[in-house]
Amino acid sequence: MSKSTITAMVQSRKQKVKLNYVLFFNCYILLYLLFLTGCGTELQATDLYVDAVMLREGGDDQEAVEKLSSAVQLNKDFSPAYSLLGEIYEKMQDYEKSAASYNKATRINPWSFDDYFSLGRVYRIMKHFAQAVKAYVRACELKPNHLEAHVNAAKSYYEIEDYNNALVYGRRAEEIDPNIIEIQKMLGDIYESKKDHEKAIGSYKRALEEDSENPEIMTSLAVAYLRSNRNEPAKELLNAAIKRKPDNGTAYHYLGYYYLRLYDENFKTYKSLKQTGGDDPELKASLDESLEKAIANCRKAIKIDQTDWYAHKVLGVAYMLKSVNIKDTLLKEKAVEQWRMSLQIKPDQPNYEGLARLIEKHSK
Repeated sequence: MSKSTITAMVQSRKQKVKLNYVLFFNCYILLYLLFLTGCGTELQATDLYVDAVMLREGGDDQEAVEKLSSAVQLNKDFSPAYSLLGEIYEKMQDYEKSAASYNKATRINPWSFDDYFSLGRVYRIMKHFAQAVKAYVRACELKPNHLEAHVNAAKSYYEIEDYNNALVYGRRAEEIDPNIIEIQKMLGDIYESKKDHEKAIGSYKRALEEDSENPEIMTSLAVAYLRSNRNEPAKELLNAAIKRKPDNGTAYHYLGYYYLRLYDENFKTYKSLKQTGGDDPELKASLDESLEKAIANCRKAIKIDQTDWYAHKVLGVAYMLKSVNIKDTLLKEKAVEQWRMSLQIKPDQPNYEGLARLIEKHSK
């Protein structure tokens, strides 16, 4: 007997075993539902549910929804029907109805991990992060070692800026599996939000060890370096991130910020030198170069994303400094224009009141 014949026989046997298992499982579920529901209208509800399962498997979601809707009218405590409605509505991207269905399923059966987990997922899609937190926390209670539930609970807490609880669930996810890149990146983001730059750097480094070519992790680590005054390593990482992802607007605007910081440091040195009667033409030239590079990088960031409020803000600062140096009123106007755009894009940005005062001061 040839090798190909044997392979075909094995595959055929596997398919038969798989089919028998599916049939057995479906029969088991049906018998279980019949046992639960008994007779009368509840039995009719079960029949409708079974029809809906078959319709869904055949790709007829709308007809399945109608069957399930009829089933829950007959039996209002039929949690599997609500669960399946939640799944179908989620697939149809009708997230409001999906969440309502999953919610109903969890009220009927508060021990259903799958319904709480699915409810959290739908709430995250809808950006209802506070509700997602509640769903994922309950899912974690039901399955204390479920990695994805803990990761999503941490992410949801992060979105509502509850960084302490985000850290609790993030650390638990790390305990479950410390080698997942996503977890280390998330922990880095949480530590950074808590202004714990050293721990953020540690987490980002661990993530980068697992994925050394990831431009997003490089950028995040570079930002943590900038915020802890490690400017040169930050610059190297930002350039590396741009090399790997040329449309990395975030890397460009932070590179613009790096050059502004470099300008500030060199300007203090140059100012002290001038006050003592000295001069350094090379240092003066480097100041001009730093401003030009800050401007160029911020422009690239805005070209990639015109809604990058931070790039507009930094570009405004660079324009203003240059306008003072060369006494150019047009550049001053351009600076104010960039600041206005920054506030328009993100009115609640950090220190927005200070930026508003600068706009008022330089608009006169």
